[in-house]
Order: sequence, then structure tokens, then C-alpha cells
Amino acid sequence: MNALQKDLKKLAALAEAAPQPPDPWRLRFHLMPPVGWLNDPNGLCQFGGEYHVFYQYAPFEAEGGIKFWGHYKSRDLLRWEQCPVMLYSDQPYDIHGVYSGSALVQEDGLYLYYTGNVKHAGDYDYIRAGRGHNTVVAYSPDGVTLGWKRLLMENRDYPEGLSCHVRDPKVWEQDGRYYMVQGARTLDDEGVVLVFESDDRLRWRHLNTLRTPEPFGYMWECPDLFALDGHWFLLVSPQGAPGKGAGFENVYACGYFPLDGDFRDRSARLGEFVPLDYGTDFYAPQTFTADGRRLLIGWQGMPDAPYCNPTTARGWQHCLTVPREVRYDKGKLLQRPARELEQLREGAQEYRFDGESTVPLGETAEILLTGECLREVGLGGLTLRHENGRLTMDFPIGGYGRTVRSAPVGKLEKLQILMDTSAVEVFANDGEAVMSARWYPEGERCLTLSGKGTAAVYGMRALEIVRS
Repeated sequence: MNALQKDLKKLAALAEAAPQPPDPWRLRFHLMPPVGWLNDPNGLCQFGGEYHVFYQYAPFEAEGGIKFWGHYKSRDLLRWEQCPVMLYSDQPYDIHGVYSGSALVQEDGLYLYYTGNVKHAGDYDYIRAGRGHNTVVAYSPDGVTLGWKRLLMENRDYPEGLSCHVRDPKVWEQDGRYYMVQGARTLDDEGVVLVFESDDRLRWRHLNTLRTPEPFGYMWECPDLFALDGHWFLLVSPQGAPGKGAGFENVYACGYFPLDGDFRDRSARLGEFVPLDYGTDFYAPQTFTADGRRLLIGWQGMPDAPYCNPTTARGWQHCLTVPREVRYDKGKLLQRPARELEQLREGAQEYRFDGESTVPLGETAEILLTGECLREVGLGGLTLRHENGRLTMDFPIGGYGRTVRSAPVGKLEKLQILMDTSAVEVFANDGEAVMSARWYPEGERCLTLSGKGTAAVYGMRALEIVRS
């Protein structure tokens, strides 16, 4: 450990140990930063019998700053250990931020691939010049302590025709070889995904570039390429995507392309883009395999958003979504909360409605709804409506600048709502459409419905989090 690492470790520990006043918006069953800023989930994996969730973390400033990798781990997704910061920006090749990346589980330990951010001093646009986006690997023998870091690729090692924006490596092993995808922005302002191959995890060669027939945004962030039930999908968070309407109402979109063909072959083709989440706060998701299923966690936030989070005044900002199970069904990806979350339920209540109805809620709840009452659902400052094949989410109170969002849902048969103190995730028709948001209601919360229907309402216990 060098001197800079030692100082950063001391400062981060002091920031996390500082007394925190009572805060009604600190989350109960969503992972959030101990203090400061959180964004993209990174390095998601199951290693040594434990789930590891790393994340972009700036402990010294709730509005952001130089990014490290924060770290939680758990054996059951319910009881978590808050581990020390895993990766600091402490080398010349990552001095302005340990940006997003992934984990590769191997027999000898955990390999963490990330983008080392460097911004050179001078009059640069930091798009075509002035920025170093370095591909770096860090090794940990146990998933908690850092062994070493190594610079693998820098700007000159990437294919020609690219800007300085190449980042977010996702790495996996397949057919005895290693593969990596990275998001990139070309000099023509086209978002693409670069595919690399390696036989030793350290030396990489460019194999292919995945792109759409017509440019679909100027930058594709946080790519994730995987197969589910024999079908391949490319997840990306495109910036500057040209779409309009549902799924394109935020500053940036987030979704997936079905992939036709072998990703290693230049004849591979991307299908039509499908949004993953239609709410105000969802970006940069990452998936991983565990216990025979594919799990997804996203950042429950949005970069460059025109709305805000009042928690910055309390010294923190943002959270991660709950873990979601991803399933394949008729060409689409469906999402539902990981089954472990059912163990947080308490105080079950069941209702049958016929007309205007109001049900008091606590600060956290899981709500399961069916019937005509789905046409309009109120949550005390947040309203869901279904009409003309659209499910809309509105924030008459507590949205802090958030406005209406919509999702295409032809026939709405059921809703599953996860409501935390300042976060909500809505799953329509077993994950056919999902809407995630942050919202900050004040006063008592209640569920309001009209028409016939049924509801099951549960309180939700908090995650158990201990500091190591």
C-alpha cells in the first residue's frame, strides 16, 4: 500500500464514521452509500459463496467527485457487510477516478476490470483530446483485500477512429477464452461496443465492433453482453439516443438489443432497442449469474438529470435498485425482484375493494394489486394510471422536479410495488414493464384505489448491514 492509498483509506474511514443525524429518507431495503455519492454498480459477482456488490463511490462529496469502488458483500442478499473501499484512484493511470467495470471470478481469486480516468491539464474538450481512458485490472485473492493493479490498455491501444471515450469493461470467460466488451464514442459521434479477446486475462486484442445500421446515440455506456435461454442480448446505456416517447423521456436511455449471430463475427446484427426501465431513475445496470439465474442491479439514479435529490443536504445521494431476476420470454427480457426479498415481508394484510378505498401504509411496503383498481393507484404523492395502453407515473408531491413517465402496457393485469422511504420500483405484469424512481413524500403515506380489485400489503423489514 503506497502513501496515497493509506491517506485515502484514513479519510474515507473518517467520513463514514462521522455521526449522522436522523434522516427519514435513508433507505431501508435498498443499498445506498454510507456517506457521499453513489452511482453505477460495478463488479457484481458471486465469489467464495458470497455476493459482491461494488459501486461507484465518492465518500467526500454528495454531489460527486473522484470515484472509488465502494463494496458490500452478502451470503443471502439480506444481511450485508459494508466492506472498506476496494479500489482507490491512487495510480497515474487512474488518478482522476476508478470508473466502472466488472469482476471475473477465477479459481485463484477475483479479477476486477475497470476504466482508469485521467484528465490532462490544458484547453481540451476531453472528448477528442485531453483524456486518458485506461483499461486496468486489479487482483484480489479473497474479494476483500487488494493484491495488485496493472494497466492493460490505453488510448493508443484501441482501434482507430475513436474519441477519448472508451470505458466500462465487462469481462467473462467462454469456450476456454476470455472476452471483454467496452462502450465507446467514435470520432463521428457514434455509440458502439468494442469486443476484445484474450487467452491470459492480461493481453487483449480487438475482435469486433458492434453497432446499429444507423447511429443510435453518440456514446454507449456500461455494455453487458450475455446469453439467456440460448438467446444473446447486449445491454447498453446510450447517450444521445434518437428515440421519443416511452423509454426515451429521460436525459439518457437504458435498455438492450437482441443480438442475431455470433458476437465474435462481423456479420452479427443488433435488433431493435428495448428499454429496460421506464421510470425517472434507472441507469447503468449490470448483470451476473448466481445460483442458476441471472441477476441485475442498476443505479437508481440518472446522470445530468434536470431534477434533484434533497438528500444532498444530508450528506448523501443515490442508491442501487433491489436485485432483480432476469428471465427470457418470447423475445423479451422480463424482470422481477429477487425471491430473497420476500423474506423481508412482515405484517401481511389482504383487501378486497369495490369503490373508493384508502389503506394506510408505513414508510416501507410491498403492494400486490389486481383488478379494475389498477386504473389509478395513489401512493401519497405518487400516482400510477393505466389508460390507452400506457402505464404512467406522476409526482404531484415530492418529485423534486420529476415529471410524468410512461411505459407501454397493453392489458394491465397486476402490479407489484416496492416502496422504500425515498425509492419506488413498480413491476407490471410480472416484469413486462418496470418503472423505478426516487421520490420524497412527507407526512403519512396511504394507498388510494378506486374500482374493484384485490390487494396484498406487506411491511418491509430493513436489510441488516454491519460494518467490517
